[in-house]
Amino acid sequence: MSAEGFWDNPQKANEIMPRLKFLKATTEPFKTCLKEYHDLEELVSIIDDGDETTIKDAEKELHHLQETISGLEFKSLLSGKHDINNAILSINSGAGGTESCDWASMLLRMYNRWANIMGYEFESIDILPGEEAGIKNTTMIIKGEWAYGYLKGERGVHRLVRISPFDANKRRHTSFASVDVIPEVADDVDIEITEKDIRVDVYRSGGCGGQSVNTTDSAVRITHIPTGVVVQCQNERSQIKNKGIAMKILKARLYEKKQREIREQMEKAHAAKQKIEWGSQIRSYVFHPYNMVKDHRTKEETSNTQAVMDGEIDRFIQSFLRFKKANT
Repeated sequence: MSAEGFWDNPQKANEIMPRLKFLKATTEPFKTCLKEYHDLEELVSIIDDGDETTIKDAEKELHHLQETISGLEFKSLLSGKHDINNAILSINSGAGGTESCDWASMLLRMYNRWANIMGYEFESIDILPGEEAGIKNTTMIIKGEWAYGYLKGERGVHRLVRISPFDANKRRHTSFASVDVIPEVADDVDIEITEKDIRVDVYRSGGCGGQSVNTTDSAVRITHIPTGVVVQCQNERSQIKNKGIAMKILKARLYEKKQREIREQMEKAHAAKQKIEWGSQIRSYVFHPYNMVKDHRTKEETSNTQAVMDGEIDRFIQSFLRFKKANT
C-alpha cells in the first residue's frame, strides 16, 4: 500500500484493503497479548516478596491477560473465509398465522438487542408485517467485524412453546420461524449478474402513515431468473439506493448458493451431512410449562429465557462454534 501509484488502480486497491483488514484483525490482538505478557514478566521479576500492593497489581494484570487470551483463543474458531464480514440475516415466520408472525418479531427483537450489546450497526432492509400482529418476514444487515462468523450458527428453524396471548382459552401453542444468515460479500467476488438474467419490479414502500415514503414507488424487488432467487429492499426513499442494496444482497445470496452447492458435492463423497430444513429445529424456546432455551445440536441450555430474548445469546453462539470445531 505504501508503494508509489498504489491508489492509481482502484480495483486492485479495493481487493487489497479487505485483506489488510483481515490480517490486522488477526495479528494485532496476538501482538497486544504478547506485549502484555512480556510487561507482566518484567514486573514479576522485580517484585519484592513483601510488596503486597505490587503483587495485587500483578495478579490483576495476570487475570486481565488470561481473559484476553481466552477471548483470543475463541476468536481462533472464526477461521472461515468470510467470518469477518457483515451478516445479512433473514427471518421468516412458519405455518401458524399470527402466532408464528409474533414469534418472528420476537426473534427480530432478540437479534437487534444482541447487535446492540456487541456494538454492531443494525440496518433493516425489508420487512413485511403480519396481518394481525408481528411480521411475516424481514431482512437486515448487521454490520461489524466478525458479525457473520458469530451468527452463522443461527441458521435454521427456531421453535417456540408458550401459552398463546392470542388464544382466549389460554392454550399452549407451538410456533416456528426460520433464520437464514449469509455473509455480505465484497464487490469483487466471482459472481456475474447480467441485466438479461434479472427482472426488476418497483412497488410502493410500506411504513408509518403520513410519511412521504408511502407516496413514492421507491421499493425494489429483483428476481434472478435462472435461479429464482428473489430479493427486495424498501429501506431507502431513493429507488436507486434501494436497487443498489438489493443487488448487493442478491450477489451475496448467489455467492452463498454457489458455495453451498460446492459443499454439498464434497459432503456427498464423505460422511452423511446434517441438513437444516423446515421442521428440523436447531433450538427450542420453552416458556410453558417451564422456562428453558435449549440448542439441540450442542445441548447447551439455560432457564433464563428472558435474558436470551433480551439478546444474551453468546453462550449458544460460542458453544456452537466450539461444537463445530470439535466435529470437523
